[in-house]
Amino acid sequence: MITMIAAAGENNALGKDGKIVWHLPNDYKRFRRLTTGHHIIMGRKTYESLQKPLPNRKHIIITRQKDYKAEDCIVVDTIEKALEACPKEEDSFIIGGGEIYTIGIYYADKIELTRVHGSFEADAYFPEIDKTEWKLEKSEFNEKDDFHKYEYTYETYLRE
Repeated sequence: MITMIAAAGENNALGKDGKIVWHLPNDYKRFRRLTTGHHIIMGRKTYESLQKPLPNRKHIIITRQKDYKAEDCIVVDTIEKALEACPKEEDSFIIGGGEIYTIGIYYADKIELTRVHGSFEADAYFPEIDKTEWKLEKSEFNEKDDFHKYEYTYETYLRE
């Protein structure tokens, strides 16, 4: 199964200048729990925004740069090649950024979206979810607290 996993504001904002514009520790824990042990597909800018490769995951980087190298990563130039590099019998995750989500949504079977309740200034956006193609399977609201400045909702969508 191909799952897109993201956190986006109510205006579909993902981030600005290569950074996430909110801090939600519980969402980071959920991301780690869901993606650990799996292949993760991302664009070059998303890969470079990580402080280091994420442990216990196989990184697949999509880039137009012909000679791009990243140690212990698979580097490809199309989403199709990225998907071919994923084991068919296992779950794989598309983790961003905006351009990769926009092309990846056509290949995804599932979306794990953390909807951050607020509108944010951004330069990368999550694609609009077409409710005729996607069914909201599960929703879990979370209040803001001392560690989470914004309310947020975990939403799981399955392709109809």
